[in-house]
Amino acid sequence: MALPRPLGGGGAPARSALLALLLVLGLAGCAAPTPYRPRAEGYGYGEQQIESDRYRVTFSGNSVTPRETVQNYLLYRASELTLEQGHDYFTVVDQSLERSTTYYGSGFNDLAWGRGWYWDRPFGSGFGDYTAYPIDSYTAFADIVMADGEKPPGEVRAYDARDVLRRLAPRIELPDDA
Repeated sequence: MALPRPLGGGGAPARSALLALLLVLGLAGCAAPTPYRPRAEGYGYGEQQIESDRYRVTFSGNSVTPRETVQNYLLYRASELTLEQGHDYFTVVDQSLERSTTYYGSGFNDLAWGRGWYWDRPFGSGFGDYTAYPIDSYTAFADIVMADGEKPPGEVRAYDARDVLRRLAPRIELPDDA
C-alpha cells in the first residue's frame, strides 16, 4: 500500500535546492555591505607605507559588498591618504582584485534518517543530492605613488585626489556609528 504524496510535488532534490536557496538568501538578508571604515574583523580599508611617497592601499568587502563598491572605496581611501600626506594626486603603479568564493548549500536527504517510506519510495540513512551556491567577496589592492601639483595630462593611471573625493562621496556608505 502506497502512502499519499504530500502536496507541492517535486522531488527531494528540488526541495533540497529550495531549502538551500532560502538559507543563503536568509543569511544574505541579515548582512549589510561593508561600510567605508578602517579594517575591522577582516573588512574595510588599510594601508602600508612602502617609501616616503609610496603606499599599498587595500579594501576588503564582505560577501554582500559588490565588486564596484570595493574598487570605489579603494580609490576613495587612496585619495584621502594622498591629501592627508600633503599631496595633490596619486598614480596607481600596480593594482589587483582578488575574488574569494565560499560555497553554501544543502545535502542532507531532507533529514530522512531511519527506515520506512517517504514519497512512495523506501529510504534509509545517508545523504542525498548536494546543491552548492557560490558567494563571492572581493579585496582590492593598489600600490600608489603620491605627488604634488596638477596631475600630468594624459596620464591615465593618475588621479586628482580632490576630484576623486568629490565624485565618489555620494557613493560612500559610512558605518552607523560614524
